[in-house]
Amino acid sequence: AAEQPRTRKEAMVASAAIRRTRPLMARYDVSPHMVKWWKSQLKDNGVITRHLSPYEQQIIMPWLRTFPKRAYEKFMGSFVYWGGAAAITLGTASLSDSLDAAQDREHRF
Repeated sequence: AAEQPRTRKEAMVASAAIRRTRPLMARYDVSPHMVKWWKSQLKDNGVITRHLSPYEQQIIMPWLRTFPKRAYEKFMGSFVYWGGAAAITLGTASLSDSLDAAQDREHRF
């Protein structure tokens, strides 16, 4: 079963398909399966030329340096409300305990 020679039309279809892929195959900096994705990008677009390692970025240090000042400011700004609520609550509890104890002693014997 020898192969039959191709007709001129079949040969032209095959060569046309190869001709269209040649410009795509010219991109050697991109994997073949990603050529369509990157075809509109210039070769230097999106290239990372410099970056810092996550270990060099010091994300937490600026926050730790300003933490005491910010905590003090937040505490002093809301202390009146928290302190007032705590004083009223403790005062009410202490007063009710002392009045309850006085009432218990009033009806003895």
